Amino acid sequence: MSTNDTYLAVFLGSKSSPRMKAWMALPEAERRTREQEGIAAWKAWIERNPAAVAAMGGPLGKTKRVNERRVEDVSNEMGAFMVVRAESHEAAARLFENHPHFTIFPGECVEIMPVLPIPGA
Repeated sequence: MSTNDTYLAVFLGSKSSPRMKAWMALPEAERRTREQEGIAAWKAWIERNPAAVAAMGGPLGKTKRVNERRVEDVSNEMGAFMVVRAESHEAAARLFENHPHFTIFPGECVEIMPVLPIPGA
């Protein structure tokens, strides 16, 4: 368990999933309407959980992977992140039940993990 009750929430969704394909197939006007509904629902989620939001985070852009040999462009399913505070890992996870990320937007899930203390710090 996180010693300071801090959790990283990572919003995931595949660019090639059936949900994303259906989203992208919507007429532009309908997609924009749903985007506005999703943004409003996301803001309402924040307003319902102000004490839980430790860092708003935000959308994530294109990914670069760095290793000892090179820097390269890669793709993954991470779309956004947020840092939350909760009394337990379970409580942090329950914050995201029925979240707009996957009830309105074509996201697939939110993964929540404790932020652990740095060993020896």
